[in-house]
Amino acid sequence: MGQESFIYSFVARGTTVLAEYTEFTGNFPAIAAQCLQKLSSTNNKFTYNCDHHIFNFLVEDGYAYCVVAKESVGKQISIELLERIKADFRKRYGGGKADTAVAKSLNKDFGPKMKEHMQYIIDHADEIDKLLKVKAQVSEVKSIMLVNIDKTIERGANLTVLNDKAEDLRDSAQEFKKRGTQLQRKMWYQNMKIKLVVLGIILLLILIIWLSVCRGFNCAN
Repeated sequence: MGQESFIYSFVARGTTVLAEYTEFTGNFPAIAAQCLQKLSSTNNKFTYNCDHHIFNFLVEDGYAYCVVAKESVGKQISIELLERIKADFRKRYGGGKADTAVAKSLNKDFGPKMKEHMQYIIDHADEIDKLLKVKAQVSEVKSIMLVNIDKTIERGANLTVLNDKAEDLRDSAQEFKKRGTQLQRKMWYQNMKIKLVVLGIILLLILIIWLSVCRGFNCAN
């Protein structure tokens, strides 16, 4: 996934855009604003195609979260980004803090945060894609099991068979939890290695400056 995967993003209260972010020029904000005017106020997810780009919207509790992505970016990846932006926005401005904010007033504070979330999704696209596939598999198994349970009850099937199917569903849920934990641990180790490398570089620069100024390790004079 390239750096140009996500083009533009905003958070709006009703039809008022409170914060937006983009590094690109174009008519994306205008088109997104037009789509925002037509969105239903009910909690839902919406997508619109325009000029080889996908306008993804997540509407919840009177707020709309939008990201414009290239056509090659999967819908579920874009929705995952919107979920992250939504969670962060609610954490920062929940409890009515954003209810009185005026248009674009949160750009300076929350715009950089949207950039960070975009970069995180780009950097961890493969891991997130795997996790989403596991979620989809579990959801599919759950749906099939629910249908089978309904049919089993209707036909008065043996309860032992029903119990076996419930165990299969539980095993699938446990496997999903295990994979999710492994992916989270892997991401934590990757972030820690990056921090250690940066720390090592800083210490090396300090040592080089020391040696240059003191012409060796003895700085008594």
